[in-house]
Amino acid sequence: AQPTIEAALEEGVRFFDTAQQYGEGESERRYGRYLVPKYRDHIFLMTKTLAREATSARADLEGSLRRLGTDRLDLWQLHSLDSPEDVDTRAAQGVIEVAVAAQAEGKARHIGFTGHASPAAHRHMLERHGEVFATCQMPVNPVDAATDNSFVRSVLPELQRRNYGVLAMKTLADGHFFARKTMVGEVKWETDRPVVPDRLTIADCIGFALSLPVSVLITGAENPELVREKAEMARHFHGMSETERQALAAKVADFAAAGEVEYYKTKIA
Repeated sequence: AQPTIEAALEEGVRFFDTAQQYGEGESERRYGRYLVPKYRDHIFLMTKTLAREATSARADLEGSLRRLGTDRLDLWQLHSLDSPEDVDTRAAQGVIEVAVAAQAEGKARHIGFTGHASPAAHRHMLERHGEVFATCQMPVNPVDAATDNSFVRSVLPELQRRNYGVLAMKTLADGHFFARKTMVGEVKWETDRPVVPDRLTIADCIGFALSLPVSVLITGAENPELVREKAEMARHFHGMSETERQALAAKVADFAAAGEVEYYKTKIA
C-alpha cells in the first residue's frame, strides 16, 4: 500500500477513493497509516457508506474518520444505490439527513452518491434529492455507452445540467474487459472474448472517459507500476471527439447486448 500511495503522489494524483467496507475497513486504515499523516493538507480524501438507516450511517462516518485519522472528509458519499426503491428507503430512514448534518458539522466538505447497478436509481436520486448533493460516481466506459441501460447516455447529461462533480469509475468494467483477473492468487474469471485487447486498448477506455465531462477518473491500481501506467496514459491523452467515442462504443456493441461484461448492472433501465 505504501509504495502504491507514494507512486500516485509522485505522478500527481491528489484524489483518493476508499469506502468503509473495503477490506472491512482495512483500506481506510492503510490510508490512515500511509497517506493522511504526511499528506492530508495536499489531497482530496473521499470515503463512502453503505448504510440504509441513520444510526448505521452516523456510525460509519465516525468509524471512517477514526480509521483515516482525520477530523474531516473532503467528500462523503452514499454508496452503491441499486434501485429507486433503495433511494427512497435511505431517504425515509434518515441517511440523507445524516449526510447533510455531517456537512453542516464540518465533517464532510461535500456529499454525494454512487452506484453501478441502476441508472434509474441515479435519476431518481437526482429528481428527488438532487439539490442536496454535489457529486455522483458511476460507470463510464464504451460498453455502458452502447447499452440501453446507460449511465453515460441517461445520467451524465442531467449531471452536467446540475453542475455536479462527475466521478468516473469502472472504466474497464471492474476488470471484465480482460480475459482473466487474478486476485491474491485466485483467478476470478476467464473468457475467450476479452474486450481488451481484442476490440479496444486500455488507452482507448481511459481516453473515452477523460474525453467526457468528468471531474476525476477513479481507476484501479494494485501496485506502483499500474499507477504509473495510467498516469502516463492520462498525460498523453489529447482529446477524443463524439464521433470517435461512438466508434469505440460500436466496436463493443455485441458485448453490450450480451450483458456479460457489465455484470454488476441490473437488467432494468
